[in-house]
Amino acid sequence: MCYIYTSDLSVNMLVFEAKLEGTNEQYERLDEAIRTARFVRNSCLRYWMDNKGIGKYELSAYCAVLAKQFSWANKLNSQARQASAERAWSAISRFYDNCKKGKPGFRERQPNGKKDFPRFKKHQTHGSVEYKTTGWKLSEDRRYITFTDGFAAGTFKMWGTRDLHFYQLKQLKRVRVVRRADGYYVQFCIDQERIEKREPTGKTIGLDVGLSHFYTDSNGQTVENPRHLRKSEKSLKRLSRQFSKTQKDSKNRDKARKRLSLLHLKVSRQRKNFAVKLARCVVRSNDLVAYEDLQVRNMVKKRKLSKSISDVAWSNFRNWLEYFGKVFGVVTVAVPPHYTSQNCSNCGEVVKKSLSTRTHSCHQCGFVLDRDWNAAINILELGLRTVGHTVTLYASGETDLCLGEAIPPSKPTRRKRKPKQQCLESPSF
Repeated sequence: MCYIYTSDLSVNMLVFEAKLEGTNEQYERLDEAIRTARFVRNSCLRYWMDNKGIGKYELSAYCAVLAKQFSWANKLNSQARQASAERAWSAISRFYDNCKKGKPGFRERQPNGKKDFPRFKKHQTHGSVEYKTTGWKLSEDRRYITFTDGFAAGTFKMWGTRDLHFYQLKQLKRVRVVRRADGYYVQFCIDQERIEKREPTGKTIGLDVGLSHFYTDSNGQTVENPRHLRKSEKSLKRLSRQFSKTQKDSKNRDKARKRLSLLHLKVSRQRKNFAVKLARCVVRSNDLVAYEDLQVRNMVKKRKLSKSISDVAWSNFRNWLEYFGKVFGVVTVAVPPHYTSQNCSNCGEVVKKSLSTRTHSCHQCGFVLDRDWNAAINILELGLRTVGHTVTLYASGETDLCLGEAIPPSKPTRRKRKPKQQCLESPSF
């Protein structure tokens, strides 16, 4: 059972994952459960669209109506149906938040006169169904799991390296069955906070991400861009051509789709593995990490650079930086990216340059440096200013977020009020 991280990157929840081993008949029953969960989610979404003012509790009550209306929907565990309704409400609440923020496509009307409502889930290679505390049962050695809902998928063997004996059953809050291109997996969401200790290093670092190099730090060190998609692009094109030439609803098309999905899964895993290892190394080596607050969604609209920006996955790397910052107690600061490449890190003069100019040369002070290195120094300076303004007061015994050192408890953080001095001209009593 391998160790993975939650999709929302929360330090209050651990997720253990194991691959399921079963028969083809058992896999087909898992497919039925996944398909039913998708149906409940889409039905709740349609119910919300047709009835204005529907809330989360009305969607949960609608699951019981679906169970009575469709016999095959009643086979799915009741808590699994509620979890599917919660997924629908999560998409609806995200839609409301985007409308309040005024994001394009949510506040303005589309050409067809409709807003960009949450979309219905379609049949895809990947899918999942989520159980809460019922509908599944672990064996005594916790190496086998049995699904006990109406689909009766049976007992599966779990392949992995993690041991569930260290946690009580009441800590297992949710069990999720995930279908991927290479098989079926089970995920255990464990109510356990993850906090790891580290020795303070007294180092700070600023990161300037790019395309030629993955990032350049304020010390002048660079990390090469792995370009996972570019390296596999030739194979992806070949498999895509083979897939497009097959006949629809044929076995050869299913085989070609599986080969193509496996390669896409490999690329995504390579990208995630690189981001996790690099972010963990950066956070453990520094007490403060500053980086740019880039709007990647707007940057990928450029046709010439969209594929390269998507391949480098800056947002994924930033999410892991923030996650490991919470785990190890390291300050991570996102600074505005404006003029970080134009300003001189030595004198502060604005030196305008195009994207093709890779060397910073200041006409004011004569300072010459690599463009990305100069930007990384500016990012670190902005990060230190941000932390200095936001983190000014510490209670007794708290940890200094900048240096990672504890303030001595004997030294109070709030001074005592001085007694008022008696005025010399006032009469004495």
